[in-house]
Amino acid sequence: MQMQALTSSQRPFLTTRSVSSASVSGISGRDWSSSVKFRLRAFRCRALKSPSLEMDEKRFLEASQNGNLIPLYKCIFSDHLTPVLAYRCLVKEDDRDAPSFLFESVEPGFRASSVGRYSVVGAQPAVEVVAKENKVTILDHDSGKIIEKLVEDPMTIPKDISEGWRPQQIQDLPDAFCGGWVGFFSYDTVRYVEKKKLTFSSAPKDDRNLADIHLGLYDDVIVFDHVDKKAYVIHWVRLDRFSSAKKAYDDGMKRLETLVSKVQDIDPPRLSPGCIDFCTRDFGLCLNKSNMTSEEYMKAVIQAKEHILAGDIFQIVLSQRFERRTFADPFEVYRALRVVNPSPYMAYLQARGCILVASSPEILTRVKKKKIVNRPLAGTARRGKTLHEDEMLEMKLLKDEKQCAEHIMLVDLGRNDVGKVSKSGSVKVEKLMTVERYSHVMHISSTVKAMELIDQLEPTRRGPYSGGFGGVSFSGDMDIALALRTIVFPTGVRYDTMYSYKNGNKRREWVAHIQSGAGIVADSLPDDEQTECERKAAGLARAIDLAESAFVNKASAQPAKASEIGTNSGERKASFHGHGRGMFSGKKGTIQMVLMGSLGKMSTLMKMLLSAYMPKPLLGAGHHQENVVLFIISS
Repeated sequence: MQMQALTSSQRPFLTTRSVSSASVSGISGRDWSSSVKFRLRAFRCRALKSPSLEMDEKRFLEASQNGNLIPLYKCIFSDHLTPVLAYRCLVKEDDRDAPSFLFESVEPGFRASSVGRYSVVGAQPAVEVVAKENKVTILDHDSGKIIEKLVEDPMTIPKDISEGWRPQQIQDLPDAFCGGWVGFFSYDTVRYVEKKKLTFSSAPKDDRNLADIHLGLYDDVIVFDHVDKKAYVIHWVRLDRFSSAKKAYDDGMKRLETLVSKVQDIDPPRLSPGCIDFCTRDFGLCLNKSNMTSEEYMKAVIQAKEHILAGDIFQIVLSQRFERRTFADPFEVYRALRVVNPSPYMAYLQARGCILVASSPEILTRVKKKKIVNRPLAGTARRGKTLHEDEMLEMKLLKDEKQCAEHIMLVDLGRNDVGKVSKSGSVKVEKLMTVERYSHVMHISSTVKAMELIDQLEPTRRGPYSGGFGGVSFSGDMDIALALRTIVFPTGVRYDTMYSYKNGNKRREWVAHIQSGAGIVADSLPDDEQTECERKAAGLARAIDLAESAFVNKASAQPAKASEIGTNSGERKASFHGHGRGMFSGKKGTIQMVLMGSLGKMSTLMKMLLSAYMPKPLLGAGHHQENVVLFIISS
């Protein structure tokens, strides 16, 4: 489903307010403390000399007459460089606390012909905003100030920081994210909206202490254009920090030239080489622990069905969090995931307290040139081995009453939410019940009470899972993906299953959290829903398997024993194998399903993001589109 509507304001979100020292801003290139250092390494390249591809002083001074946030940029050849290598140039391998990101994309379709045009790399945020239960910490890396405050709604902080900003749009820059806010919104972000019914005090146990929201304002980014084989090195200059436009230009050019000089003069760092084993379906999938036993999860399914039959809810997604220990580095896992499961929203995101490795297929919400787009997915089927089988499975999917009912509910919810921040009558369905194919499966693309039940039935907070990640650009465009198929590597809290070191191997032992869920309806079978959770988690575990096989010396990094994992690891491991399901024994043909997410959660979080970042009411005619999505895991 894709919904679009035009906004009413002529000024985008990041241009409506001025900078406040007590508010949040995204990512820049300055250090906050000695413990967080962002080291820039360089890669060899040449700057293109075309005057149209650089912002000279004359053009800068002209732009300063109309705005106070201006990009300086240079265009370089990228035929020797990949986004993965560029990220490693910007962020040192052991800088695990350095906020940074790498965004890539594969459009729906077959991977060989559908690579997204743009990839974006960012590091060294100018400002960070970290929210945890109404306490907001603002880290201003330019001034070195740290500000803490209690607020009802952390989403207002970026608005306050950007008050008075008038970014200048330069036609030479690519039609992609070229700087702005980047970060994640956890599932618990909705508690800032539903303050009475979804309180933090009533939330499940918070066993990881992860942030509710982490945002950074990135004024230094590199944008790769894979079609033209160019990369844009961009630095945004804020005129309000300087006494004159000339001084602002001189300082900005020094920063840009320093970055380009490092890129040109220093050999790039060496990435870990590895051989790809595409037979990941044969790997022994080791998910040692879950926050719920099989019996506990199936009991929760039964309780959820009782609420459905009572008319309290129509559907609910119950999830559980699996745990996997590995000596594979999170960045290596990302490199493997982009091979195993390429998706429209691929991300490697380092934030305060955790690292996210994601390959989400689904938009939470998008704003592009004043148009709002919502395109949630619902309905899943495996991909066929032949074109004929693919078409047969597609027809079967479209005739599945349960899948179609879920899809229509999401369409209605999305249409209502987009309508609340759009001009009356501007929202419409563009496409209904269409099909998109992903590399491993297909999907039909397409409330508060359910979320209250999730608080009761799930033992721990979800964290980033089923929240959102992405960015809001200086131009006011927003692209937030639903945090599904996302591995969370905790970094800030050491608990009983955190990481350790082994003699003879310098690798860190990481804990990977893989959360997955199943959509529960009136006719759901508890055992089947447990299997669905396991299969979804197994798809991400394959990326870890591939990373281990490609990069880790297995002779010196032995897998952890069940007794080392935690109190319930043996029970969980026994329950996996006890069910005799093929995905844990390495049999071929394992299919991973896709989590749709709680209807209430998706609706409320999307509404909150749109309400926070877009002025009301929104203008213009709009429309929304519904798709059937196919998304394959591996067979």
